[in-house]
Amino acid sequence: MPKKARSEFYFDEKAAKAAVDFFEKLLHHSKGEWAGRLFLLEPWQKEKIIRPLFGWKRSDGTRKFRRAYVECGRKNGKSSLGAGIALYLLYADSEPGAEIYSVAADRDQASIVFDEAKTMVETSPDLLRRSEIFKRSIVNDELHGSYKVLSADAPTKHGKNTSGIIFDELHAQPNRELWDTLTTSTGARKSPLVVALTTAGFDRNSICFEQHEYARQVLEGIIEDPEFFAFIAAAPEKADWTDPEVWKLANPNLGVTIKRDYLATECHRAQISPAYENTFRRLHLSQWTQQETRFLPIDIWDQCDQVVDPQLLEGAACYGGLDLASSSDIAAFVLDFPNEPGEPEHHAWLPFFWIPEDNMIERERRDRVPYSVWVREGLVKVTEGNVIDYGVILEDIIELGKIYNIREIAFDRWGAVLISTQLQGAGFVLVGEGQGFQTMSQPTKDLLRLVMDKRLAHSGNRVLRWMCDNLMVRQDPAGNFKPDKSKSTQKIDGIVAGIMALDRAMRNQNNSEPSVYEERGLIYF
Repeated sequence: MPKKARSEFYFDEKAAKAAVDFFEKLLHHSKGEWAGRLFLLEPWQKEKIIRPLFGWKRSDGTRKFRRAYVECGRKNGKSSLGAGIALYLLYADSEPGAEIYSVAADRDQASIVFDEAKTMVETSPDLLRRSEIFKRSIVNDELHGSYKVLSADAPTKHGKNTSGIIFDELHAQPNRELWDTLTTSTGARKSPLVVALTTAGFDRNSICFEQHEYARQVLEGIIEDPEFFAFIAAAPEKADWTDPEVWKLANPNLGVTIKRDYLATECHRAQISPAYENTFRRLHLSQWTQQETRFLPIDIWDQCDQVVDPQLLEGAACYGGLDLASSSDIAAFVLDFPNEPGEPEHHAWLPFFWIPEDNMIERERRDRVPYSVWVREGLVKVTEGNVIDYGVILEDIIELGKIYNIREIAFDRWGAVLISTQLQGAGFVLVGEGQGFQTMSQPTKDLLRLVMDKRLAHSGNRVLRWMCDNLMVRQDPAGNFKPDKSKSTQKIDGIVAGIMALDRAMRNQNNSEPSVYEERGLIYF
């Protein structure tokens, strides 16, 4: 028996070897110069995908990974790999009545992986004798399992009891309907597996970009999801796309299934035809070409993780930023503690978050963000009901005011009239801040400068880190920036609150701002 690790997961070497042997002893390539040859996995396919995908187990012996996202450049053998995985699930997974589907945006695309798998079965005597083969399905007679083609244009996609799914070119899915329908049909299986195979796309509102971002955040440790397997081979956004060394990053099969001279020809075509540049970068370098650039590099943000000790800041002057978002969503309050005037510039942030209790678990499942873990760790506070109890936020801020010298609180004028009135009544100075370029551009640029210079300390707060990684900005023709919630893939409220707090701190420290009352007079509620 395999030796279990101390955690709930362990690596089963026997299972990993069995998966590799299935490819290399039973399957043959069906196309091109390798047609008829045994499917000998390339080192990256073997060590980075097949062995970990099928070798890692849970304590009950089932597979650790239930979903997999594999993204790399075109012509790197994704379809062949997907065909082999589908056949392994059909014949070697010991799943009675298995239902495996090849899925794509249309039937022709969905048939690419299936047809390759069909040829693999027909050229494998061991598999063929256990099978019945039809035009659009393969049946495993021994376990009464089936492997079929399904596409987004299929008339009926419901009522499935799916055990395995191979989504080919997920970026081409017209909407998320097929994805949601099929991924939710795996619930009755003890060890289902959904595998998405794709190149990069261009639609940031697509299900593929959602999965790409989730996979990236799993790989970077921003989100912890032990059942999600991610493999992304892509050139960095700012890399020189004409450099042959960069091509290797997105093409692990370079020199094998995709030739260097082919890429060189395509690259030259992209250089002389700007209209083809994005196509080349998307298909061959796996770059999401119409994605907005992340404003704060997460690796630099991580270098600002100096510990901020709340006790050492008691009584210190600070400025608050309050972003309530919607009443059913997460709310954020950030205190910015600037250094004393005359000292080297430095700021420390203390963030606070609230979320309604009743819809937290539903939101956690939908967004696949560990809200409940953050609550247990004291990073987020729940309020009773299905909307945020602003009374709790009010009380918490009043208590914070007893500990820290909160000189001003900036708030988004939209949706915060009542609580701002109550805070003003409790003795705080409230400053309404618009969310347009005029107000938000300078503090957004200040935040970038502080982070790049490592002059901001945030203790490595995981909720704030997640929001930082989600942050997208909008730029106007004059070069002004502001956070853009509509373009950000997930919540950024903590960063927005921090920017507002930083704005008040910078304005007061620089003494460059006339009194808010001189500018617009008193606000009456």
